[in-house]
Amino acid sequence: GAPSCSGSRSLPFEFERGRSESSGDEDDDDEDDEEEEVEEEEMESDTRARFGTDDGELDSDDDRERMINLTELTPYILCSICKGYFIDATTITECLHTFCKSCIVRHFYYSNRCPKCNIVVHQTQPLYNIRLDRQLQDIVYKLVVNLEEREKKQMHDFYKERGLEVPKPAVPQPVPPSRGRPRKVLGSVFRIPPELDISILLEFIGANEGAGNFKPLEKKFVRVSGEATIGHVEKFLRRKMDLDPACQVDIICGDHLLEHYQTLREIRQVIGESAVQDGLLVLHYGLVVSPL
Repeated sequence: GAPSCSGSRSLPFEFERGRSESSGDEDDDDEDDEEEEVEEEEMESDTRARFGTDDGELDSDDDRERMINLTELTPYILCSICKGYFIDATTITECLHTFCKSCIVRHFYYSNRCPKCNIVVHQTQPLYNIRLDRQLQDIVYKLVVNLEEREKKQMHDFYKERGLEVPKPAVPQPVPPSRGRPRKVLGSVFRIPPELDISILLEFIGANEGAGNFKPLEKKFVRVSGEATIGHVEKFLRRKMDLDPACQVDIICGDHLLEHYQTLREIRQVIGESAVQDGLLVLHYGLVVSPL
């Protein structure tokens, strides 16, 4: 009898324990479901907060725009020559570096290299290899407040103070319709003024022992007006070569020793084609120090 009693009592105990365990498991499942629901709600709230909307839709483009400080863009819209904002932004076609038009034109008066990367832009006429960048200039005017208005006012005051007519802005001319495939017309940004009608080639023929130290002429191709005289050419040589005042400059064209008062146009007409080489008026110069 004892074993049977102990065994009969153990069954209800095991049964109750199983019921309690099963009920505990069900409670745990309910708690897990509740936790999952809470997590899903938190994820949805995070998503709504992240995109700034309650219905799960994205914000508009205006709401997502980021304000940019002008100083972040300054390195891209500054001229490396004058350190100011681009005015008439002009790009060198050889290396695609951009400068103010007046800055790069002035730079090419004494050098044919890019002031930023030192590449040779053109051996004789670097101004042929520059182009206006109108899109970049429009961007600069939109970024810098009142820059365009200030520039127009300065130009207007400049011409008025000197009694000159204020140039009118260029108006694009309509292109007549043409048959067949349209062709893209490329216009030159920089045109050489008609008054600069003479191109000269300055060739060095030597110097005597008393000429002293002097700098070699870096740019021997020069475009000037035909009204310029040999005296002007001599002044140009003295300035560029840093010559001593006691040093005499003799300028020769062909077999003729030229005088200070002679103009380049007269020399070309008198001497003729024998003085011209590939469209250039060839002038030879030598440095002499006369004995006392």
